[in-house]
Amino acid sequence: MGLIHIGLFATLDLVGQAPGGPDEDPVGFPFGGWQAPLLDDVAGAQVGAAYEGMDALLLGRRTYDIFAAYWPHQKGGEDGDIATLFNSVPKYVASRGRPDLSWAGSTQLGPDLADAVREIRDRHEHVVVVGSLNLVQTLLREKLFDRLDLWLHPIMLGVGKKVFDDGAVPTNLTLLEPPAASPNGIVHLRYGLADGTPATGDMAAPDRGAGSDD
Repeated sequence: MGLIHIGLFATLDLVGQAPGGPDEDPVGFPFGGWQAPLLDDVAGAQVGAAYEGMDALLLGRRTYDIFAAYWPHQKGGEDGDIATLFNSVPKYVASRGRPDLSWAGSTQLGPDLADAVREIRDRHEHVVVVGSLNLVQTLLREKLFDRLDLWLHPIMLGVGKKVFDDGAVPTNLTLLEPPAASPNGIVHLRYGLADGTPATGDMAAPDRGAGSDD
């Protein structure tokens, strides 16, 4: 069984909508492209490293359309290696509509998304999900992920779709490596899915009884 690896960019108030550009999701959201002024070489290298070993992309319809309009036309330059990787691996698209699948290696998933993702996991070693907030809600709800990379950016927007909008269910995670901050204040957090569900407890110390003088 392969690894399903979600990568998300978020503000401190956990808005993840349209980080890359003003045309990503322009209707009713005034901050498209909020990530661009903050991105630096360290964070860029972290993102690039997250794709190492990837042998499939799993994308929601909107993210797929953005990628399909850009990556097939990129050759050489600083994005050349990622373009080569994205263009060569299979692409799986979660959509209820009829996306244009002309990007080589693209396949639309069937209506039972959870089962389709399980089949992809069995077929590949390292499946990467980029953005795709609506798709991510299903993966969170079904606990259909193994690793979650979260890049927190030092801004708050107050509006926009959240990375954990309506899909999160009680879930334990474990921090896989120490947090890493970039010069512009972007903090990279890498979590793995853990067993069980969150426990509860009492913060009061067990030796503190009623009437304590402390």
